[in-house]
Amino acid sequence: MQMTASYRDRDPAWLGRVFWFGVFLVLLWPVTRLTEFKPWVLLDEENYKPAINFVVGMFPPRMDSEFLWLVARQSWRTVAIATAGLTLAWLVALPISLMSARVLSISAIGGRMSPWSAAARQCVRWFAIVLRSIPELVWALVFVRVVGLGPTSGMLAIGLTYGGMLGKVYADIVESSDTQAASALLKNGSGRLQAFFYGTLPQCAAELSSYTVYRWECAIRSSAVLGFVGAGGLGQELDSSMKMFAGSEVATILVVFVLLVWMADRVSGWLRSALA
Repeated sequence: MQMTASYRDRDPAWLGRVFWFGVFLVLLWPVTRLTEFKPWVLLDEENYKPAINFVVGMFPPRMDSEFLWLVARQSWRTVAIATAGLTLAWLVALPISLMSARVLSISAIGGRMSPWSAAARQCVRWFAIVLRSIPELVWALVFVRVVGLGPTSGMLAIGLTYGGMLGKVYADIVESSDTQAASALLKNGSGRLQAFFYGTLPQCAAELSSYTVYRWECAIRSSAVLGFVGAGGLGQELDSSMKMFAGSEVATILVVFVLLVWMADRVSGWLRSALA
């Protein structure tokens, strides 16, 4: 009893922590059953031998000039898909964020937003939810059937999904900023755009820019994955090499992909520090 009381004195919240840890363990069991989490199957001879053979076949990587030039072109196309897709996403996100941010609503100057404005704002938010709820991989599968194989489908897929993401986060950033300047401009007769550019943007430009650059880095990774469904870029070349069991080509592409993500991380980090 003395030890328990002493422990409670040192950490009054220990009972709550133990309770929630127990809840976590209870919930973890059905989750592992539902996901069929069985790591021991990796030790099965029928499973690890093909994996070892595939890894051994990746060495040495293919390094001839013709293949490296092909990989370089596909890497540049991957960056182009990500950049063009994010540009499209920005064009989609800007009107979504302006229309869904309450602090930029002219009808809400008096305190309560008009019913029509509130309904329109809610519809815009639902539209953003639909865009970001559908993964870019699904959008890519749709656009591959509409526009055919190639980078266009990847760019459109990134543009729609990331447009919903950017629109939602932009609106949240605008909502969390100081509203006095924007409200003063709206009360004195300025429009929504003027209130945003002169009242809100100067306060949150660094945060908006930082998140946009971060999403560009994510778009580069996504564009590589979208290549597996025929959306062009480095991922499509990786998919072709894996289907042909060309382990040396897979190794080279993976190394280039790691370098590409590392370079994107460095560039985005530099841009975020420059914009801070």
